Amino acid sequence: MNDTPHALSSSRTLWELVTRRAALTPDRPLFLQDDRPGGRRLTFGALRARAERVAAGLYGMGVRPGTVVAWQLPTRIETALLSFALARLGAVQTPVIPFYRDREVGFALRESKAEFFAVPGEWRGFDHAEMARRLGAKGVFEAYDDLPDGDPSVLPPPPSDGTAVRWIYWTSGTTSAPKGVLHTDRSLLAGGSCLAHALRPSADDVGSIAFPYAHIGGPDYTVMLLLYGFPAVLFEQFALPDALEGYRRHGVTVAGGSTAFYSMFLAEQRKQPGVPVVPSLRLLAGGGAPKPPDLYHAVISEMGVQLTHGYGMTEVPMITMGAPDATPELLATTEGRPPEGMEIRIVDGEVRLRGEAVCRGYLDPGQTAEAFDEEGFLRTGDLGRLTDTGHLVLTGRLKDVIIRKGENISAQEIEDLLHRHPAVGDVAVVGLPDAARGELVCAVVEQPPGAEPLTLADATAFLRAEGLSVHKLPERLEVVDALPRGETLRKVLKYKLRERYAGT
Repeated sequence: MNDTPHALSSSRTLWELVTRRAALTPDRPLFLQDDRPGGRRLTFGALRARAERVAAGLYGMGVRPGTVVAWQLPTRIETALLSFALARLGAVQTPVIPFYRDREVGFALRESKAEFFAVPGEWRGFDHAEMARRLGAKGVFEAYDDLPDGDPSVLPPPPSDGTAVRWIYWTSGTTSAPKGVLHTDRSLLAGGSCLAHALRPSADDVGSIAFPYAHIGGPDYTVMLLLYGFPAVLFEQFALPDALEGYRRHGVTVAGGSTAFYSMFLAEQRKQPGVPVVPSLRLLAGGGAPKPPDLYHAVISEMGVQLTHGYGMTEVPMITMGAPDATPELLATTEGRPPEGMEIRIVDGEVRLRGEAVCRGYLDPGQTAEAFDEEGFLRTGDLGRLTDTGHLVLTGRLKDVIIRKGENISAQEIEDLLHRHPAVGDVAVVGLPDAARGELVCAVVEQPPGAEPLTLADATAFLRAEGLSVHKLPERLEVVDALPRGETLRKVLKYKLRERYAGT
C-alpha cells in the first residue's frame, strides 16, 4: 500500500482513512492524554479496533446507518472513539460544543431530530444529564469513561459513499438561532487534507488539540494526524500555565488553535524572556479569528517559533493557510493561500468559495438558498481581497458576527435577550478588537427614562438567568444617551460604535 499522505487522502470515507492508517502504522500513537496517573495513549490500530467495538455497542442500542446521534462531550479519547464509531456505522452525528446550555442544545436536538444524545454526566460543575432530561432529549446515555461495547461481527458493512450528509455542525452565524451546517465525510477529508498539506508536518511531529473536539476543527485536525501518522496531546481543560507541563512532557512541536492561543503562549514566554516556554515547539498554527500583524512579529521574535495563520469557518473548515516557508510579510498580513481545489472569488468585496471542502448547505433549505449564488459559490459574508501572489487579505465582515477565541457569537441573540431587561430601552452588541481573544463582546445600551443605572454585573447576571452560554456574555458595557442611527430607516450604525470604543 502506498503510505504517502497524498495517497491516503484519496480515501472515500473517514472510516476508510482509519483502516488504511491502522494497517500502515498500527502501533504508533494517535492520541496522548494525561487525565489519570501515568497518562493514556491510543494507537492508530487501537482506534480502529476499539471504535468497532463501540460501534457494535451502539448498534445493540438501536443506532443504524442514518440514525441521528447528538453528542456533547469534552476533548477526550472516548469522544474520538465514539465519533469514529458513529462514522463506522454511517450514522449522522451532530457534535455540540460542551459549554453550550439549554437554549443552544435544545435547538440542536429539535432541529436535527436527534434519536440519541451522548453526554458526559456531570462535567466541570454542570450536570449535562439533568439538562438532557429537562430538554426531553431522546436516547440519553453517558459517554465519559465508559462507552457502549459489543461484538463487531454484528455490524453491517461500513459506509462506502463519502458524499452523503453524515455531519451536522452548529454555528451562530448572523441570526439569534444557530444554523445546522451539513457536512459529508468527503468535505471533512478535504478540509483536513488542505490543513495537513499546508502545514507540512512529518511523522516525527507531536501535535495538540486544546480546543473542543466538538468544534469543526476536531475532524479537521484528526484527518491531518491520520494522513501523516503522528500523534496529538489532548487537553480536556486547557489553561496556561497548567497545561505547559503536558506540552513539555510529550515534546509537542505543533501547537495553537486560534489567536487567543498565540497570545496566551506569548504571555507565558514573557514571564521568562529567553527561556523557551516549550523547548520542543517549532510551530504555532491556527485560525478562526483575526490575527494582528504585531502579534505575529512578537511571537517570532520573542518565542523563536514560526507562526502560520489561516482562514476557516464551520461551513468550510480550511479555506486558506499560511505556509511555513512564506515570507514574514505575507505571514503577518495575509491569511495565506487557498489549497488546490479551493476556488476563491471576490464579488463586490465579498469572499465567495467553491470546492470540495465547502459544506452541502444548512438544515434549513431557505438558508441554503440564500447562502449560495447561482454558480454554486458560498457567500461567506466576509470582505477581502486577493494579492497578486494569490494570498487572501480579510478586511472586515458583512455579517454581524463576533468572533471570540475562535467561536462565532451572534450579536442579535444577545441583543434580543437584553431587550427583555426592564432597564434597557435599546441595545447594540458589537465586537471590539482584543489582542488576547480576537474580539471582546461589548453591549452598548440606551436606557429608558427613569430606569435604574445598569451595570455590567446586572447585565451578565440577567443573561445567565436567561440561559445564555458563559462564553457569549459581554465583557464590557457602555451606557449612552442615544445610539447612533441613520437618517432614513433609523438603523443603528454599529460601525460608529466600533470606531468610538475600539482601543478605549
